[in-house]
Amino acid sequence: MYTSSPTEQVRSLIDAEPTPFWLDDSARPTPSPALAGEQHCDLLVVGGGYCGLWTALLAKERDPSRDVFLIEAREIGWAASGRNGGFCSASLTHGFRNGLTRWPHELLELERMGMANLDEIGDTVTRYGIDCEWERTGSISVATRPHSVAELRELADIAQDFGTKYDFLGTAEVQAQVASPTYLAGLRNSHGVALVNPAKLAWGLRDACTRAGVRIYERTQATDLRAAGASVVVTTGYGRVIARHVALATNAFPSLIRHVRPFVIPVYDYAMVTEPLTARQLDSIGWQNRHGISDSANQFHYYRLTADNRILWGGYDAIYHYGAKLSAELDQRPHTFRVLAANFFRTFPQLEGIRFTHTWGGVIDTCSRFTAFYGTAAGGKVAYALGFTGLGVAATRFAAQVMLDHLDGKRTDRTRLKMVRTKPIPFPPEPVRWLGVELTRRSMARADRTGGKRNLWLKAMDALGLGFDS
Repeated sequence: MYTSSPTEQVRSLIDAEPTPFWLDDSARPTPSPALAGEQHCDLLVVGGGYCGLWTALLAKERDPSRDVFLIEAREIGWAASGRNGGFCSASLTHGFRNGLTRWPHELLELERMGMANLDEIGDTVTRYGIDCEWERTGSISVATRPHSVAELRELADIAQDFGTKYDFLGTAEVQAQVASPTYLAGLRNSHGVALVNPAKLAWGLRDACTRAGVRIYERTQATDLRAAGASVVVTTGYGRVIARHVALATNAFPSLIRHVRPFVIPVYDYAMVTEPLTARQLDSIGWQNRHGISDSANQFHYYRLTADNRILWGGYDAIYHYGAKLSAELDQRPHTFRVLAANFFRTFPQLEGIRFTHTWGGVIDTCSRFTAFYGTAAGGKVAYALGFTGLGVAATRFAAQVMLDHLDGKRTDRTRLKMVRTKPIPFPPEPVRWLGVELTRRSMARADRTGGKRNLWLKAMDALGLGFDS
């Protein structure tokens, strides 16, 4: 097996810009002015990522007369919505296997709803003319360890019973799709994933919201929320908003509802992007169908081609910092980038000599069941959704529908789901939280090295329905 030298790994990284590739774009819109003084509205959306943008847009589509405000502490798409890998997956359950484990009796309906949600996102992109490099390519999960081959084959068989079609690919078949000496098998999902430029999707949704009449205020951080009679008052840096309803879409950042905070921890994920591949380099790896790819290990990579044929390469390390620390300095982690580079060249030795142009990190809102959870506060005047655990590009739209159902007082097929009605197990306080996360992370890495064997700690976590992922 090819192993790149430490010198080669460093050489590939030394010219990289320490900034998210997607956000390093001259088309990045100028931020809207901050909110000032006292304002009134029907619905206030707090958070300008996908979850907040979808909520604002769908609220106006449901009722164009509704006066909708959206406030964002930094800039639209600045956080996870502008830093992710751009995999827009139909799954609402953080993958089929997680859904099967947690909600087997609802999984058929969840799979149907997830595919419909993805279709509707594609329709929205077309209807509003959002130029976000949307490609309905599908994806392939690859096995790079012998024990994963049987797991993928079993998953393909089980999924058929739930109306989900996966194609199992043997070694020759998967390497015909993308040429890597590490691939032993693959599982192709032909219709359930689209690739997208995530920042352009956020900016396109921003523009659609504005055209629909949503009033957007950026650089406006919400600092307090309290009920006041029939309204909710949200305080910001330069003013306050008095709203009939509030939708909270702050995800990895501390919720304005304090009792929700223990259910989510911020986990840092890292990614890099190469310079554009030449025609010869692209030919050496194939990839003609442009599928998004991930591997099936516990410490997994995700990767895809960009519109200009760079390779975005991310994942593997998922880092939680003691005390739920959030800091811009954590967006860069040279140790992780070296590990990612080593694994990249092990996967594609034929690309030796290629350089990475951008390296970055970002924070993911992780919960113990890996999927979003939902709730209300202030007598139903406030709704929230959080805990997407890194698979929220599409699931945030479903979450927006759930929040609006709750605020509109509607019982729907969505709100009747057990997945929507229940919450994950909260994380314990420090220092137990950090110790538990570290023990889980190391146990998962060990399982990857020992043929998938889960130690007593992981078996106990499985029994309790707990987990840690990105």
